[in-house]
Amino acid sequence: MGNDIQFNHEKLEVYRTSILFIAWLSNTIENINGNRNIIDQIDRASISVPLNIAEGNGKSSKKDHNRYLEIAISSALECAACLDVMLAKKIITLQKMEEGKQNLLKIVRMLYKLSSSIIK
Repeated sequence: MGNDIQFNHEKLEVYRTSILFIAWLSNTIENINGNRNIIDQIDRASISVPLNIAEGNGKSSKKDHNRYLEIAISSALECAACLDVMLAKKIITLQKMEEGKQNLLKIVRMLYKLSSSIIK
């Protein structure tokens, strides 16, 4: 991530991809005025994804680890719903919504795969 010191969660592709989504979202919403409720909501939900990945990765219990991954999945799905709302309110374009959802779909798929590998 820019330095030689890495925590275990930073080695996860899904963690790095969720950080990239936050950067994409920040660029997308930086010049939007008004509609603060939905902007704040998607911002909080997007931040929740990597934070829960990291926190879950620190748990020794498989059950606890998966619980945090489930929260990360829920937050990613919340981001997708926020993009739908933002499109409906004409805050973003269809192209931006689709771009964001492609990123989120990748994240959700990776989270499900990671979660299923932990259960085994």
